[in-house]
Amino acid sequence: MVAILPRGHRLAARKAVRPEELAREAFISPARLAPVLKSVINDYAAKAGITLKQKYDAETISGGMSLVASTGGVTLLPLYVKDILIPSVVARPLQGAPPTINLMLGYNKSNLSPVLKRFLSRADELVESVFQRQDVL
Repeated sequence: MVAILPRGHRLAARKAVRPEELAREAFISPARLAPVLKSVINDYAAKAGITLKQKYDAETISGGMSLVASTGGVTLLPLYVKDILIPSVVARPLQGAPPTINLMLGYNKSNLSPVLKRFLSRADELVESVFQRQDVL
């Protein structure tokens, strides 16, 4: 997970955002449609000893970024959003151990799809590339 901030926000100049700094900001929460993400964020806040000031709910990732840009609030989203950010927002890593969401992969072994076979042959490589990107952000 990473912090999503308006490009001109004072925290956007930081290399990493401390959880305490998020507690001072208007927070844009994932809506009821993303209960796992919301639960991970709530657990992160509790472990960090902070209370996030929820002001808005975002129904989608793009809606969350739009609310960040238009309201000046902040949100937490999965790392992969770094590749789809709108120009008016930035992603910053969280200081310390960031919250994570496990990704599960399921498939039927009887599926003989060449695309599935190729994907599975590269799954370990894909996982490794995600870990390397976390160090770069």
